[in-house]
Amino acid sequence: LEEAAFQLQHIFRIDISIALNILGIESMRAGHYRIAYTCFKLAADRGYSKAQFNVGLCYEHGRGTEKDLEKAAFYYYRAASSYHPMAQYRYARYLLCHRPEKEWDGHQQAVTFLEQAAMAGLTEAQAYLGVFYMRGVQPKEKRGLKYLLLAAKNGDAQSRYHVGVCYEKGLGVQQNLAEAMKHYQQSAAAGNRNAQDRLR
Repeated sequence: LEEAAFQLQHIFRIDISIALNILGIESMRAGHYRIAYTCFKLAADRGYSKAQFNVGLCYEHGRGTEKDLEKAAFYYYRAASSYHPMAQYRYARYLLCHRPEKEWDGHQQAVTFLEQAAMAGLTEAQAYLGVFYMRGVQPKEKRGLKYLLLAAKNGDAQSRYHVGVCYEKGLGVQQNLAEAMKHYQQSAAAGNRNAQDRLR
């Protein structure tokens, strides 16, 4: 694998870590999960954040290696620390879903990573934060609506539906049924069943 990566590097004059990651992606597509994992791991150990994220995926889904959420979280954290938006999102979800709620530091770190990923334009993080802020112990409705609107503008039909609920119920915004209908219609047109039911 090192030799193949070296050849790829030589041909395209790219960094060895990038070459290994490309080989990993191609191996994954071909169904050679163990080889893919090995390529990703070699590149991840060289500090390449995209490969660190891919190693995290391998551990999370048990592709090419045993399934291990803690190891997945470790690699997501490494990539997240290098500002990889999807890694930030996945690591934050891990902290919020698999760590005790009492761990305030973990909770704060999760929110920070989610906000960084959302500001980088990651729709999944925007949608998650929108619902997170709406449903908290002390809901922050205006902040939640801000993230739901961002996700809706990026084409997330579920977030568009939630924006409609906000306008219908006056959550974080003045109640406006006409505006709620508009959002429900857009969400329903994208196939969202909740919006279709709400319209009826």
